[in-house]
Amino acid sequence: MDDFLKDQIINSIKYIPSNIIKSYFKKDNGESAAIRKKLGFIRGVCHPTENFKQLTDANVNWVRTDMPYPFDENGEQRKEYIEFKEKCKRFRDNSINVMAITNLPAQYIKYGADVRTPEGEAKLREVSRFIIEDVQGLVSGLQISNEMGMPRFTVPLSMKEAVKFIGVQLQEMYPLRKDIIIGYNSAGPQVDLHYGLKPYHKYCDYVGLDMYLGCFFSLPGFMWIFDVMARYLWAFTDKPILMQEFGYISAGKPKTKAEKKAILQSYGFNSEKEARQDIARFVDNLPEHFSDHVKYVCEHNEELYKDFMFSGDMTNHLYLELPAVTVIPGYPHTPEGQAKFFKKVLPMFHKLEFICGAIVFAYTDCERCAYCGQAECPTETRWGLVDVNGNPKPSYYAVQEAYARIKKSEKR
Repeated sequence: MDDFLKDQIINSIKYIPSNIIKSYFKKDNGESAAIRKKLGFIRGVCHPTENFKQLTDANVNWVRTDMPYPFDENGEQRKEYIEFKEKCKRFRDNSINVMAITNLPAQYIKYGADVRTPEGEAKLREVSRFIIEDVQGLVSGLQISNEMGMPRFTVPLSMKEAVKFIGVQLQEMYPLRKDIIIGYNSAGPQVDLHYGLKPYHKYCDYVGLDMYLGCFFSLPGFMWIFDVMARYLWAFTDKPILMQEFGYISAGKPKTKAEKKAILQSYGFNSEKEARQDIARFVDNLPEHFSDHVKYVCEHNEELYKDFMFSGDMTNHLYLELPAVTVIPGYPHTPEGQAKFFKKVLPMFHKLEFICGAIVFAYTDCERCAYCGQAECPTETRWGLVDVNGNPKPSYYAVQEAYARIKKSEKR
């Protein structure tokens, strides 16, 4: 079990149960109702195509997408940022709201906005003010960075530094936001992140919760966990909860011992024990994209490679599998199982009055895994409501129907 998962389990035991109990006696402070009254229940998807008709036919009214860092080394607006704004305008012109995700710390640091130094913090504050003013009329929501605490997103910051990185941006943007809603997200409970951000919650319009039950960490999932985790986070932060990322993989199965051994042998090793004994060579032998990712996240610390590869989620990438236990009972990792998942979970979210919206991950399948680069890896390639060619999967129609019911209920 990797250190990140250990920390989350320990903190969860310390803080989550009391807040879940508290949630059943707590009354909403009115902020959740206000967002729902102003925006309706957010019906979103992550990382969409620009097939606007297909999106609106699915009753989607929000999309969530990444925002590039605005400036180059000379202080000029980058081409990627200008193109991002043009894309936002196309969505807006088709009556679809944009939830934009600001960059990860490493990108800010690359351009000198490093929260760890006084000069870098001043620049971070300046860039934050620029962004919130520059995207007025183009985006309807901002998510500050993404899943701080997850190593691959947080490096090179510590958790304490990541808290400040988020908090500084919220603090600068909040007074200038006008009709844009702003907040941040977490990968599951992450009590340490939310506890650190307590002083900054007054600058949040929402707090985002990302959950992928039955899909990661070689652990099972159960639908009721969505309810209790959302309750915990609402009671802990006293803010409307936005299901910022959630979804279910539509393909993937366990590998046999023989299949796993064959994969290890393709990299020059007969067992995990052998690989641990010569871990640097093992990582070097991985596909280039995979190898680069491991080295980046572990910051080239060879001792960290061992647990990262064989005691956490990267094991599933290595073996191109979803272990037998990695599932929600009754919801197989098939196109039909994925559709069944959305039919169940979306009405559940809408029923909880402190949840202000749901953004499905993801709109489209991916040709290759973003982390290991392998086309055969189910962990990051089969989340879509449509396939790589844009053809609707059963889950597209499940979301379409669920969002239609939500939309209809709000017109009464």
